[in-house]
Amino acid sequence: MRPDLALISDWIAPGSRILDLGCGDGALLAHLASTRQVRGYGLEIDDDNVASCVAAGINVIQADVDDGLAEFADGSFDYVVMTQALQALVRPDLVLAEMLRVGREVIVTFPNFGHWRVRLALLGGHMPHTPALPAEWYDTENIHLCTLADFEALCASANWQVLERALLDRQHRAGFSIRTAPNLFCEIALYKLQRPG
Repeated sequence: MRPDLALISDWIAPGSRILDLGCGDGALLAHLASTRQVRGYGLEIDDDNVASCVAAGINVIQADVDDGLAEFADGSFDYVVMTQALQALVRPDLVLAEMLRVGREVIVTFPNFGHWRVRLALLGGHMPHTPALPAEWYDTENIHLCTLADFEALCASANWQVLERALLDRQHRAGFSIRTAPNLFCEIALYKLQRPG
């Protein structure tokens, strides 16, 4: 299991109801079901990933997250999770609002566009090509990249409460440099959010 998914698992209470957006092959849901007895669904658009979820016994709905979550009632889930997909959405702000509507808490991860490798590439006149952002500019799915400062500004303007955050390097470690200058040294950000009470 990816280290960031293991960290997400630590943030989820046993027995919870979960919606995993862009769930991939269902690895996180399978892990949470076996270790934390969670119940839930995954949303996934890719045919092969949907087939993998079904083969693994994961409840999956084939859908495009950009189409919204209208089929789910307010407060349907304890947690709504989305890993490494925020930057690929057409309107990430609207999807985050929908996640907070249907879930009591939201967990989201994304690559930090403020990392020094990204800044260095841009200073050199090129789009970044880093371990956290491995695709070339012409074939990337990432259309709305943000920095930690950008994401936290959105949360503040929408009055979304940040309950927890984990800022990691590419080996999924937190360290002194990240604690000292998080927007410069964090490569992968994890946030747990809650809507205003």
